[in-house]
Amino acid sequence: MNRFAVIVGSVLVLLVLAASTLFIVDQRQIAVVYALGEIKDVVTEPGLKVKLPPPLQNVVFLDRRIQTLDSPETKSIFTAEKKTLAIDWLVKWRIADSRQFIRNNGVDLRNLENRLSPVVQAAFNEVVTKRTVGEVLATERDKIMIDVKARLAEPAKSFGVEIIDVRIKRVDFVASITESVYRRMQSERQQVANELRSKGQAEGERIRADADRQREVIIAEAYRDAQKIKGEGDAKASAIYASAFGRDPQFAQFYRSLEAYKQSFRNKSDVMVVDPSSDFFKAMRGSGGGGAPAAKK
Repeated sequence: MNRFAVIVGSVLVLLVLAASTLFIVDQRQIAVVYALGEIKDVVTEPGLKVKLPPPLQNVVFLDRRIQTLDSPETKSIFTAEKKTLAIDWLVKWRIADSRQFIRNNGVDLRNLENRLSPVVQAAFNEVVTKRTVGEVLATERDKIMIDVKARLAEPAKSFGVEIIDVRIKRVDFVASITESVYRRMQSERQQVANELRSKGQAEGERIRADADRQREVIIAEAYRDAQKIKGEGDAKASAIYASAFGRDPQFAQFYRSLEAYKQSFRNKSDVMVVDPSSDFFKAMRGSGGGGAPAAKK
């Protein structure tokens, strides 16, 4: 039994020892083999690899995929006309030289990002200060990114990385300038609104004046037409009266007397003093029949 236990223990030791000499390299990784603190080998090919057991050799893995470095903070940059812009950027990079990368940054990617960010910001400062706001915002935006990438090529080599792409995410004025621009825009819009309101009021006055003029014309024309129609009606009525009265003069005299009475007695309290010898009194004394007979003397 003791011999069997020794054999099993020996097998386990051999298995552990064998496992410590094997490692797997993923296709997304770079394996760096250290020998007593020095870089012994850099393995870029994926698969099962062999090394000496610790502490003779150790393995550190680095991510070989493309990484993204965002601007840690928004900093102000002066343009050619001394305007201040706030620019947010990002940089795409990946490890190109594993040995150089480890010598300068260790195995922590954050060390590289902390050292590369000021370099990128300085490159943007150098490129943007040669251009105007209009060029930064529109006409030369792509050219700026190309120039920054070109300026980062040499510093990137010293870090052991390769710059894949540089992009501008956002360009804006700083808060004080933005507030000034908003106030100016508000003032301009207010001026336009006042002009439109003034034009609207003038147009309203013109429309009201035109409507009043048309109303006066319509009323005058209606009064003219009414007077014309009334005159024509009066003429026709007079012609009818004349025709009727011409047939019976006595009835005409009687009708006129009645009209005179009608105009004279408007209220029940009206009193009329008439000379008994007048024609008016004679008509009142006459019978109210079909005609008005002459008064007796």
